[in-house]
Amino acid sequence: MATESSDPEQPRLSFFGKSDKSTDEIDNAREPLLNGDHSLESYSVLSAIPPFFFPAIGGLLYGYDIGATSGATISLESAALSGTSWYNLSSVEIGIVVSGSLYGALIGSILAFTIADFLGRRRELITSSLLYLIGALVTAVAPNFAILVIGRVIYGMGIGLAMHAAPMYIAETAPSQIRGRLISLKELFIVLGMLLGYTVGSLEIHIVAGWRYMYATSIPVSLLMGIGMWWLPPSPRWLLLCAIQGKGNTEEARETAICCLCRLRGEAIGNSAPEQVDEMLNELSYVEGEKESSFRDIFEGKCLKALTIGAGLVLFQQITGQPSVLYYAATILKSAGFSAASDATRVSILLGLLKLIMTGVAVLVVDKLGRRPLLLGGVSGIAVSLFLLASYYTFLNNAPFIAVCALLLYVGCYQLSFGPIGWLMISEIFPLRLRGRGLSIAVLVNFASNALVTFAFSPVETLIGAGMLFVVFGVIALLALVFIYFIVPETKGLTLEEIEAKIL
Repeated sequence: MATESSDPEQPRLSFFGKSDKSTDEIDNAREPLLNGDHSLESYSVLSAIPPFFFPAIGGLLYGYDIGATSGATISLESAALSGTSWYNLSSVEIGIVVSGSLYGALIGSILAFTIADFLGRRRELITSSLLYLIGALVTAVAPNFAILVIGRVIYGMGIGLAMHAAPMYIAETAPSQIRGRLISLKELFIVLGMLLGYTVGSLEIHIVAGWRYMYATSIPVSLLMGIGMWWLPPSPRWLLLCAIQGKGNTEEARETAICCLCRLRGEAIGNSAPEQVDEMLNELSYVEGEKESSFRDIFEGKCLKALTIGAGLVLFQQITGQPSVLYYAATILKSAGFSAASDATRVSILLGLLKLIMTGVAVLVVDKLGRRPLLLGGVSGIAVSLFLLASYYTFLNNAPFIAVCALLLYVGCYQLSFGPIGWLMISEIFPLRLRGRGLSIAVLVNFASNALVTFAFSPVETLIGAGMLFVVFGVIALLALVFIYFIVPETKGLTLEEIEAKIL
């Protein structure tokens, strides 16, 4: 396979084995791209749904696990309802059951770093669906505590792979003009999964061994995900990247990528598929996609900038206190006199509905307003809500309506900003040849910081008090605003190749 000349004054070699364009010609050809003057991609709405829907089921299963586990632990601890002889679990053991999938997700994120580029986005999602299936089966039939934990960890590994591969597959296969909306919809699927988990938990909480049914409910869903991903084509961009890195014949990869793109776009693409694929090839040539990536490359140049943006966003997503604020939800609503606050599942459903609505709003406006306005506006609201909560727990204890308003403001603003936009940005900001590894690090940062906040919350709150803890979270939210304003770029309407060429 022809490779690019190392001499910048020599003509670049095309992917079809002949030197047909000089460096200047390629630079001139790319000028419209750098100015953002590209034609909109033609696509069929019906054809755009499956490449989003089946990967997004991975997010639904993640959310479902969060929701179902809240009811499953109640069932598991009950002498009358657990249906086991080992129901008398300690607080530590319950904590292990709850966090088992989180540990598995951390393992899955680490695995994704080494296997993602080899498997590709589609096969990684198929592997994820198998882990979901096996994990759910093992958990549902677990004869003892140890097997239950093993099942939870296996299921969590599926979460780690799914949350890594799903945004990549959606980003690389979606038309640029609706990419933000589709990736944000994946967050909607996570919230929908949580709501489904809370609902199933409340319906099956009174059934003997109901926790088994709660976990088993995800089995048919994981099968649907696996079958759907088996039917979908690979990512055309991944196919082309493999070919120009010497892992296949470039011409064959080009023809396969054209066929895949036609399936992804439907009849509306007409005869423009070859032209779009050739544009991808030219962009990969310009950004030196033919180089094999190494671990060191991730912390250099464009990828270091992308890693700073992506990992920074998902870090602030967690350390602005999202798990902690939701921890206080039942207490806040109960203090305000909400009768439903005594029922954890009903409170969760109420907040789940609010999260669903606000995520829906974000989905509708993300490709119109852009990423930065939603982040700046939403995180500003998060900061205000955190300082209001700090005030309530410090000197406004007789005004619980302030805490309720702050809670609802926090949940709503989070779902407008960090919730969907964090996952959207990490899926589109990394250079293609390092996207798999870079995104795996970002996902690892997300789950690791989630674990840190979750497990450090109780001792820190005991040490400094709830009011001061929310002040700390509020200050971190202000730092997040500074980070977003000065570091995070706007990617609205740009193709993935334009983001790499123009922003990084």
